[in-house]
Amino acid sequence: MGTSVVGEQAEKEIVDTIRYALDSGVNYIDLAGGHASIFSACGKALEGRRRDAMLQIHFGADYTTGAYGWSTRLETVKRSIDWQLTHLKTDYIDFGFIHCLDEQRDLAAYEKNGVLQFVLDMKAQGVVRHIGLSTHTPELANLVLDMGILDMLMFSINPMYDYGQGDYANGSNHERQDLYCRCEKEGVGISVMKPFNAGQLLDAKKSPFRRALTTAQCIQYALDRPGVLTVLGGPANTAQLKEILSYLDTTEAQRDYSVIGSFTPDESVGRCVYCKHCHPCPAGLDIGLINKYYDLARQGDTLAGEHYLTLEKTAADCIKCGRCNSRCPFQVAQQERMAEIKQYFGA
Repeated sequence: MGTSVVGEQAEKEIVDTIRYALDSGVNYIDLAGGHASIFSACGKALEGRRRDAMLQIHFGADYTTGAYGWSTRLETVKRSIDWQLTHLKTDYIDFGFIHCLDEQRDLAAYEKNGVLQFVLDMKAQGVVRHIGLSTHTPELANLVLDMGILDMLMFSINPMYDYGQGDYANGSNHERQDLYCRCEKEGVGISVMKPFNAGQLLDAKKSPFRRALTTAQCIQYALDRPGVLTVLGGPANTAQLKEILSYLDTTEAQRDYSVIGSFTPDESVGRCVYCKHCHPCPAGLDIGLINKYYDLARQGDTLAGEHYLTLEKTAADCIKCGRCNSRCPFQVAQQERMAEIKQYFGA
């Protein structure tokens, strides 16, 4: 659950929404919103049940003035973290995030000012359990991944951004997909922000694709990217939260987002996005999963290769019927790709 929108509500509505989320099994909450009021409300909602939720708390987001601010100054960051922990009524942080780094100069400022070391020290003390990074930029994400300090990455994932549409469509489709694969390979989980792009994808008039997707389609799209562990929908109230959670009751057909194939840019045609629109396979192959393991293995993920070899049906079992080719909205030559995958794994 994201909290940037619900923070606009009165405290009772915020508390009720978070409690409903916890009662419904939501156990991951991000606290990088635009409103300081979310912290005291979240603290009340978590009273007596702190262990029911993992919290993302951001080093660099400052709420001490009563409104959202952003700072790379160490003393400001320290003061803000103390303020957040006090209002949340907790003494530990599940995921301490380096907040909103999109440019190298921001990363340099965090390092020079001692903020990065402060996060590492907090982890050494046990106050921070895991370290994360919030960014919209693949290049910056890769720089921090190179440091070997991350357990989690908060990244903006939706069809708009992955296919070059919207304000945060940073990086090419291939750069973004490679980042997801790298995270899975290195054991860095991704928590997805902006899965609906502030509702634009749910509104045909606002979507750049001139057709609306459902919340279930957007959630499934994000969950199918390598490395993704959780999707942060940002409800304004309990009613909107129920709409997001209705994903759990949808059918596979209702989650099918292959319609995005009709507006996929030319440079992305021919690349499997694991949508499984080609399923069911007459030979029983899980074509989407086979493609995902192959892409990950080529990135150097040895575990993906091991998983592939334990599949009940591998690319070697392809009967070359061509049904997948004719059904793929992204024009992937799956029949030929199965032969390629068989040769790569030897099975």
